[in-house]
Amino acid sequence: NIVLLGSTNTFNPIKITMFKINFVLTVTLLFIPLLNYAQYTDQINSNRPGETMSAFAVGKSVIQLETGAYGISQKHHLLNYVTNGYGIDATIRYGMFMEKLEFIADIQYQSQLYEARLITMDQKALKQTILGAKYLLFDPFKNQEKKVNVYSWKVDKSFKWKQLIPAVSVFAGANITSANNPYHFSSKAGISPKVILITQNHFGDGSWVFVTNTIADYIGTEFPSYGYAVTLTKGLNKNWSGFIENQGYKSDFYSDLIVRSGAAYLVTEDLQLDVSASASLKNTPSIFYGGIGFSWRYDGNYQEIRTPIEEEVINVKKEKIKKKKDVVKRKSKKKFPVVAFVT
Repeated sequence: NIVLLGSTNTFNPIKITMFKINFVLTVTLLFIPLLNYAQYTDQINSNRPGETMSAFAVGKSVIQLETGAYGISQKHHLLNYVTNGYGIDATIRYGMFMEKLEFIADIQYQSQLYEARLITMDQKALKQTILGAKYLLFDPFKNQEKKVNVYSWKVDKSFKWKQLIPAVSVFAGANITSANNPYHFSSKAGISPKVILITQNHFGDGSWVFVTNTIADYIGTEFPSYGYAVTLTKGLNKNWSGFIENQGYKSDFYSDLIVRSGAAYLVTEDLQLDVSASASLKNTPSIFYGGIGFSWRYDGNYQEIRTPIEEEVINVKKEKIKKKKDVVKRKSKKKFPVVAFVT
């Protein structure tokens, strides 16, 4: 529709204006994936029922509760003691200040009966109280626009080497320990740092998710602990997902290796139910526990984040729609000759 100098075509300013609008709209749409991204997803993104922490935050102003109950049984084959009990854990995640940042409160309460030779103890206490924050350092999806190959399903679903580049986050927080806690190595109350390096990969069409946590816990205390956790999750369909997990930690106070598996069911966009089972790979002590839980989020205060260029695109769209409506109105107002019928 562009009129060139020397052309015999008639100059049409309306066509020129429409071309400019289409050009600006096309260019701005192409650049949107490079300029904006968000942590928020349409469906809830929970860390349950595994123990690893995901790299991405819940989204600014979004609050999320992840909680559940479990039963636990332990038997130590050398010290000849047995414990049976139950526990409740709850994690509250809140996105604040920016999309990359979330604050986390992680609390776990456990009650158990400890039985050994001539000894029986009823133990009840907060097994874990952690306060901290997680920040996304690197997002490989930030500047990536997913393009669908409409000509080849095989090419579209094939492995892409860029998927080996993980998203990277860091968690920094503190353990808060009460005095005379039966689950801790020290009888004194105290606060000790905890740091986690988090990576997350998405493979295939995104239904495979691989998360790793490298953990330094109780830093600066008499018995610091170091460990890892790796989780592989598979989305089975739009509602069901399953996972397998391996967790290990080592300290002079306690070391163990745990394997874990389970499934989650998406009830609504903001509610997820889950079930899981865990077992240790050694018998000093042997541990088995299973649990059920749910994750729920409130995103009523979430506002879509837009860059100035996105606002410009929206304004261009509105202007284009307005012009079309004006054209329709002008056509509808065309005058037709009046025909009089004389009787």
